[in-house]
Amino acid sequence: MRPLSIEGAWLHEPKVFPDERGDFHEWFRSGEFSEATGQELHLAQANLSVSRRGALRGVHFADVPPGQAKYIKCVRGAVLDVVVDVRTGSPTFGRWESKRLDDTSHRAVFLSEGLGHGFVALTEEATVVYLCSQGYAPGREHGIHPLDPALGIDWQTDAAPLLSAKDAAAPTLAERERDGSLPSYAQCRAYRARRNHA
Repeated sequence: MRPLSIEGAWLHEPKVFPDERGDFHEWFRSGEFSEATGQELHLAQANLSVSRRGALRGVHFADVPPGQAKYIKCVRGAVLDVVVDVRTGSPTFGRWESKRLDDTSHRAVFLSEGLGHGFVALTEEATVVYLCSQGYAPGREHGIHPLDPALGIDWQTDAAPLLSAKDAAAPTLAERERDGSLPSYAQCRAYRARRNHA
């Protein structure tokens, strides 16, 4: 695993072993994960989504504490996966980074608590699995409009974006900052430090 440009996010690029039957790879090993990230992935929930081309999910984040760390992998088709730094006070606040996840490279993205996340399906159908450190809790989970012009995310698709009603009505990053609902960088770092030493 290697760190991305936003602190708290990593990319896993597994070694894939192809043969006449297909291929094999290890997409998660707890020891290597902990060594690379300095964290444990406490699994509370596993999700799977199937999306048609152009479906854009996100940008989502959760209150910290406890937040929701995610380990994301595309098991069929391809998506553009996007990490957004929504932590006030972060040196990279408002920045985003994207990675293509697909069923050929078998890459995965891990993002720590407090980061925003979204993806768009690039193929006719895309299946994504997420391992989550906390279960779904509607009162703690929030969204930022994925087409917020101030964020300027390049979703790298010519398909018309398909948004849920909730995502289409989500506030901008600036509106979230004004209403005080964004996690703070200091809060996220302190929470991770406490959890990792518990």
